[in-house]
Amino acid sequence: MATEAPLNYESSTGATNLQVADCLPSEVVQCLQNARFLHLATCTNLLPHVSLMNYTYLPSSPYSTSPTIVMTTNPSSKKTLNLVSNPNVSLLVHDWVSHRPPTTSNRRGSGASRTGSPPPEASRSSLASLLLNLNTSAMSSISATINGTAKVVERGTDEETYYKEMHLDNNTFSEGVEGEGVPNFWGETQDGGREMYIEGEEVRVVVVKITDGRVSDWKGGVRDWSLSGLEGSESSHSESHGLVNGVV
Repeated sequence: MATEAPLNYESSTGATNLQVADCLPSEVVQCLQNARFLHLATCTNLLPHVSLMNYTYLPSSPYSTSPTIVMTTNPSSKKTLNLVSNPNVSLLVHDWVSHRPPTTSNRRGSGASRTGSPPPEASRSSLASLLLNLNTSAMSSISATINGTAKVVERGTDEETYYKEMHLDNNTFSEGVEGEGVPNFWGETQDGGREMYIEGEEVRVVVVKITDGRVSDWKGGVRDWSLSGLEGSESSHSESHGLVNGVV
């Protein structure tokens, strides 16, 4: 594996310390293994759409030598219609704790309330303190933008069965973990959306073959990467459309 270039602070509109390798950067693998959800960006007719998704990361599979992301979707959803029309997608994944800390004061001195910041009582709760401390300790300091090509797997095939089973296994948790089996506010038992979004008879399996992307740290440092020598890696976003990180 090639030595990974350090994150740096050049303009984010260019190809920054481009790393070309036959495997994903270690930070990207770490994010994919640790995160619970990812954000899926699709686009058609120049109208972008972002969805929060359960996912499964597979380094390879019997159906692809490329690193693959598996998701499931309602066939009539906006994201499904988008990716059928335009299979180029981007994913954002990180394992930062996302609790927002309170602002310290009103910088303009107007005496107005802390718009956009949690109320003081929420900031003083034990859970908020725990999350804030986890953020401060920097459990992970990077996020990964991943580009790839999406495909809706043909219904009723062995390929669909394989990917759906792998996805279901990866999103079945022990009771009490990530809210699994724990009643919510209305007394309903939670399953992390598994029954509706993964097990449902109507859901379709979507696989994304990873081509390239970017690693960013919390200080603004960036590093671009691209896969080479793998199935599907020749048709990366930047090469197929003359773009660099989505910028003309």
